[in-house]
Amino acid sequence: MPPAADFIGDLLPKIAAALDAASQPQPGCPARLGEAMRYSLLAPGKRLRPALVLMAAEACGGAIEAAMPAAVAVEMVHAYSLIHDDLPAMDDDDLRRGRPTCHVQFGEATAILAGDALLARAFEGMVEGFTARELPAERIVEAVRCLSRAAGPTALVGGQADDLATSGEETAPPNQLDHLESIHRRKTGALFAASLDLGAIAVAANAAQRAALGYYAESMGLAFQIVDDLLDHQGSADEVGKRTGKDLERGKLTFPGLLGVEPSRQRATQLIDEAIHSAALFGAAGERLIDLAQFVLQRSR
Repeated sequence: MPPAADFIGDLLPKIAAALDAASQPQPGCPARLGEAMRYSLLAPGKRLRPALVLMAAEACGGAIEAAMPAAVAVEMVHAYSLIHDDLPAMDDDDLRRGRPTCHVQFGEATAILAGDALLARAFEGMVEGFTARELPAERIVEAVRCLSRAAGPTALVGGQADDLATSGEETAPPNQLDHLESIHRRKTGALFAASLDLGAIAVAANAAQRAALGYYAESMGLAFQIVDDLLDHQGSADEVGKRTGKDLERGKLTFPGLLGVEPSRQRATQLIDEAIHSAALFGAAGERLIDLAQFVLQRSR
């Protein structure tokens, strides 16, 4: 299976240029705050979420440029979530994407504010970008609703809250597997699903296309988290780009900890097969989605 750059390589420079443009210093923004925002947003990364936005637009027969405002917004929300997740009060990580985390580099207060600012800027920039492209107002509202729901208390934030609540618990949830999947369908999967739906919204995809993307996201997002747990369980910090073994240290509920390594791999494989089946609806236009699903199963960081 080729690396991600082989099948989204043409998208990555466009995403990088858009992120750079969207995070240029703004009048009135304190210099150190702006520096912290760019440090986290432009840090080396896979860019899977913004790529998903563009790939969904492409799969639905639209132009990827039409979806770029949403791609930038999704990556800003993702960067904000990583800044906050890494804080000492949360996951307490000092390494992210092979570099010191934002709070290590800039201090906790600036890191918190940088995350806050990226979250707000995500919506501002998406509305500005879609307005400039003359997207109908009702679809702009739908896009804002989609991303805000994915970033909110019933999805990304709620999943993180439950994940923190289960760390080191003496009393396990009644059905641990259901509880663990529920956490990660929100903490990780919700933003994957929003990324795909935003791409579809941007190009006026039909109901069948959006439903297929939703099924794809549900399977692929959970598989991504299972592989992430396996990398934390078995990988090295040099390979993964962040400190590994920390979930076990903190008593967090993980897939390999609950199911074992091999059953976790089998579950991830099953989910990827389901994702590929969903992507088949798009024919040749969905080839990137299939390549991405296969990449997720075999990634090493």
